Amino acid sequence: MRSSVPRRLLAAAAVLPLALSACGTSAHATKTAAAAPAAFELPRPTGPHQAVGTTELHLVDAGRADPWVPGRTRELMVSVWYPATRASGPKAPYLRPGVAEELSKVDALGVFKAGTVDWAGARTHAAEGAPADARRARPVVLYSPGFGVPRALGTTIAEELASRGYVVVTVDHTYETAPVEFPGGRVELQRLPPQGPQRLKTGLDARVKDTRLVLDRLAALRAGRNPDAEGRTLPSGLGRSLDLSRVGMFGHSAGGIEAAEAMRTDRRVDAGIDMDGTMQYAENDFVRVAETGLDRPFMLMGAASGGSPQTHLTTPSWGSFWNRSTGWKRDLNVPAASHYSYTDVQAILPALDGALDVPAEHRTALIGTVDPERMTASVRAYVTAFFDRALLGRHRPVLDRPSPRHPDVRFIR
Repeated sequence: MRSSVPRRLLAAAAVLPLALSACGTSAHATKTAAAAPAAFELPRPTGPHQAVGTTELHLVDAGRADPWVPGRTRELMVSVWYPATRASGPKAPYLRPGVAEELSKVDALGVFKAGTVDWAGARTHAAEGAPADARRARPVVLYSPGFGVPRALGTTIAEELASRGYVVVTVDHTYETAPVEFPGGRVELQRLPPQGPQRLKTGLDARVKDTRLVLDRLAALRAGRNPDAEGRTLPSGLGRSLDLSRVGMFGHSAGGIEAAEAMRTDRRVDAGIDMDGTMQYAENDFVRVAETGLDRPFMLMGAASGGSPQTHLTTPSWGSFWNRSTGWKRDLNVPAASHYSYTDVQAILPALDGALDVPAEHRTALIGTVDPERMTASVRAYVTAFFDRALLGRHRPVLDRPSPRHPDVRFIR
């Protein structure tokens, strides 16, 4: 499986978001849509900045045609998560109303039957539009989700990093992600050609250019301009809180590959993490960064969906990347985890399991058999420690050797 086109590369490329599991299953929960939709809560962030704020930006790349839809100009929706001056105010929804409505129409993850989950009622821990704590500028970290997956699935780790003093920007990739809601309630669905290596190459090229657009617009925000296409009022202090001399990027699946490739092409990105994204399009057809490596800090975080654990010793593209990278690096693996263990699914699925009776085999396909709370804590600990080290120069012993606090995590040497 490691040398074929892995599902980890650009996983969950469904017609509607999360309609397929990481292993392509189509099983449904046993409850029916007639029952009241089941609710869930996200884990609360644990950092010292308990006041976290969030806002959205509509970004338009006026000089770039959309790669998926002829005649359209490339446009994105992003969320910004940041330390705020106060925690009061309404908590932002987990999904925008139009996205929640579309998600409620499909069998999400191949497990949650349409109408059985209260997607619209879920809330984050961040106050929408709260003033930013701009007493000092803070490192910026970008997050990109897996192929076809909404940026919302990175909310737990985005809020955690914001609670620890980072500004985090999560990105949707329009017409690949399904769906994306724009200001005024306009919802754009997924519009992709048939599967194949060329689609993957087009997707990664678009994502890397999207990263460049986001960084350009953040620079404008830092300079005092409003990059939002509608010119909507932004939280006070947001631009001043950005330290764009210290930028990291991480992502899940295709988002992790994007982080590496963006670092190769844009020196503004100082450090990155790939969460279970295989760096190849097809057998012997590697993403360029796997052939060149990187000279800046990078961390691989793997799981074991579909077979043996993904590491630089077992996955050819990771091995090529590892051997050619000269910067600080780590390869961590959780063999009891699965592909979606590095997303909010790790918390959402167990929270809904009691109400919806998810079959054990389908739960395992998505998030493995690792203890859910322990996995969430480990991802938070290692991601935060990595960016503390790479962007702030702080020594974090958890990165040096295995920790008894995180017994599921293996260091791959």
